[in-house]
Amino acid sequence: MLYFVKNKLIIPFFLFFLIASGSQAQQRAPRFKVIAFYTGKNDKAHISYVHEANRWFPKMAAQYNFTYDSTSDWSNLNAAFLKNYQVVLFLDTRPEAPEQREAFRTYMENGGAWMGFHFAAFALTPSAYPQNWDWYHNEFVGAGSYKSNTWRPTSAILRVEDRQHPATKNLPITFKSSPNEWYRWTNDLKANPDIKILLSIDSTSFPLGTGPKLHEIWHSGYYPVVWTNKKYKMLYINMGHNDIDYDNKTNKELSFTFDNEIQNKLILDGLVWLGTGKK
Repeated sequence: MLYFVKNKLIIPFFLFFLIASGSQAQQRAPRFKVIAFYTGKNDKAHISYVHEANRWFPKMAAQYNFTYDSTSDWSNLNAAFLKNYQVVLFLDTRPEAPEQREAFRTYMENGGAWMGFHFAAFALTPSAYPQNWDWYHNEFVGAGSYKSNTWRPTSAILRVEDRQHPATKNLPITFKSSPNEWYRWTNDLKANPDIKILLSIDSTSFPLGTGPKLHEIWHSGYYPVVWTNKKYKMLYINMGHNDIDYDNKTNKELSFTFDNEIQNKLILDGLVWLGTGKK
């Protein structure tokens, strides 16, 4: 109800509050929308990371004005569902059904954006995740198949290879990562003209890993850990494996991926670039 006092219109406080709130809501429309797909089964280190990601990203969404949804239902990887989102995350695995794979490829080839973590690029034949998707592993991510990894999960000194990219421009030249199981691949990413390597393991990290097996400790070599494919709006980030107390069979979480301010800056700046920037 509106009131008039001496020919002046008086708007009750509750109406003013509603109008002001509506105006503020319009001004705070999300900058972009993110959907994260995950499986969250089997490996406790990956499950720990998925749970951590699904706690961290909503906090960042509230702080930086984007929306974050997550689902373990990979059947949602279809055109009707994806059209509602500007960025897709693969937190731990990849789609397996042919129609899901085709929907994702179409999404990316039509300007969609993607960020994948750690196991999202894994492929090993024979295994539960064989290399049976050429476009994704060889062309899109570019890494080919998994070749080996370090063990136990340990921090590494990472070197920024490109300080002009929006995901890395606010990072120091080198920084210490969260503990992680680091992967190497069958394909030489340096030789692929479509791949732009953004971060690699700095030589000061060696020896990297603690074993107990000797091949799980790296003493030299060049290992990319974050890169983009210049033909798409995408970032692959090798981080995403928390340390778990397997040795004493307590399964206690010993480290967290997002417990690292500089590394978080990389992920957040990369996500904002994917959600708001151009290829």
